[in-house]
Amino acid sequence: MTDCVFCKIIAGEIPGTLVFQDGQVTAFRDLNPAAPTHILIVPNQHIASINSLADQDEALVGHLFTAARQIAAQEGIAEGGYRLIINTNAHAGQTVFHLHLHLLGGTPLKYPMG
Repeated sequence: MTDCVFCKIIAGEIPGTLVFQDGQVTAFRDLNPAAPTHILIVPNQHIASINSLADQDEALVGHLFTAARQIAAQEGIAEGGYRLIINTNAHAGQTVFHLHLHLLGGTPLKYPMG
């Protein structure tokens, strides 16, 4: 998608503070962090939301989570704990319509959510 900000970050067309990238996913720091560590993990393939997933995307979604585990360890927050969030559509707060996983940590997080 030519107008998708996340696609532009993945392609290197606009800057992003990358912390991880491979053939399937890219991870970068959120510009408006909600925690000391706030990283967005996105598939390199443009998928608008969870509602847009196809059956063949199952392995890709699994890779988002294994990348999150690896990044949490790399960031030094795995042992203390972290939260993973996916917002889907407007009522959930999705503002960029490119599937993304929020990795939050580095401090005790509030509970309950919502």
